[in-house]
Amino acid sequence: MYNTMLNLILFGPPGSGKGTQAQKLAEKYELLHISTGDLFRHELGNNTPLGQEARRYMDQGKLVPDEITIGMLRNKIEAHPQVKGYIFDGFPRTIPQAEALDKLLAERGQSITALIAIDVPDEEIIQRILLRGKESGRSDDQDEKIIRQRIATYREQTLPVYNYYENQNKAYTINGLGLVEEISQGLFQVIDELSPC
Repeated sequence: MYNTMLNLILFGPPGSGKGTQAQKLAEKYELLHISTGDLFRHELGNNTPLGQEARRYMDQGKLVPDEITIGMLRNKIEAHPQVKGYIFDGFPRTIPQAEALDKLLAERGQSITALIAIDVPDEEIIQRILLRGKESGRSDDQDEKIIRQRIATYREQTLPVYNYYENQNKAYTINGLGLVEEISQGLFQVIDELSPC
């Protein structure tokens, strides 16, 4: 029997506001926010065995294999046994990653409660990322061609993950336009209807 932890995947294209909303959800529902970007920075920064392994691939310009990313997720989950659940932000990006995540949670008697997609039109995303690029100075956030390529990659590789969870009746979509608070309210509404607590 699965326990009643609240395990969410926050889903959406780059620039859809996942990071901002994940922090709000983590606070409200006492969840552990797991961002793969943060995981990589932690493991690489601390030069852990997984970090060293990941760096070997990155130095060759190769993608880091899923088992390394899953290893990092496992470490993070095991380091926080007391939380009420998890928010996965930026993961899974592919069906094999979704299957690996389901397996990792099943080992602990858990499952994904819901995947919630933040829906934002492409043109809005491009404007948001360009603005973010001006503020952050990140060069890949200032080139419209690169941004369009990232959106195309997301649609091609990551969107099937939505269908994977939809087939399990666990996928939801909310409108990602509007004020940060309005989007948060949309998320809270979905979660409160699902939440066992």
